[in-house]
Amino acid sequence: MTETVETARLMDAVYRRQRHFYDLTRKYYLLGRDHLIDRLAPPSGGAVLELGCGTGRNLIAAAKRYPDARFYGLDISRQMLDTAERNIARAGLSDRITLIQGDAANPAATGPLGVAAFDRVFYSYTLSMIPVWREALAAGAARLGDDGRIHVVDFGQQGRLPRWFKALLFAWLKSFHVSPREDLEAELVRLSQGMEADLTFRHLYRGYAEYAELIPKPVG
Repeated sequence: MTETVETARLMDAVYRRQRHFYDLTRKYYLLGRDHLIDRLAPPSGGAVLELGCGTGRNLIAAAKRYPDARFYGLDISRQMLDTAERNIARAGLSDRITLIQGDAANPAATGPLGVAAFDRVFYSYTLSMIPVWREALAAGAARLGDDGRIHVVDFGQQGRLPRWFKALLFAWLKSFHVSPREDLEAELVRLSQGMEADLTFRHLYRGYAEYAELIPKPVG
């Protein structure tokens, strides 16, 4: 509980001012978010959860793209949720997007939403910010329905980009408490085995970003 409270305070401190211009700046380097949204394809009437929803940008875009689904967002930062609520209301989507404050690593955090299971759970540049990111992935898997899918996009290891670029980028990200996960693919492999799911893992933009899907294997 203490760690959760401290994380919430840290995120509120980091984004207290940034949240007001977050979306204007992040669109230039949080690459692959729209690719994830294009791949969500929830079933009609389905429930979609974003863990670490920030300003609500992804939820708004996804709700417009998939008008027959309902969307839910969880974030540990009250500051970011305040901004997300205003953005969602401005987009006229308050009836289809519901937000809740909580710890992404806690499977029970979405309990008050009253949704038994989600058809899609996604993480967009979130795991690189969550200290207990493995637990957050496991918690997302625990929230899935039988045919539910997990989608992830986050910073990659810059494998096909110049070393100086990686050094500068990682140093800059560190100042915002962001740590690209070197073993993200390995952790997703382990999780997919436990879920009996097929894993698709792609390096985007010469390794700048990484995108993954976990899809349950067909029964029989």
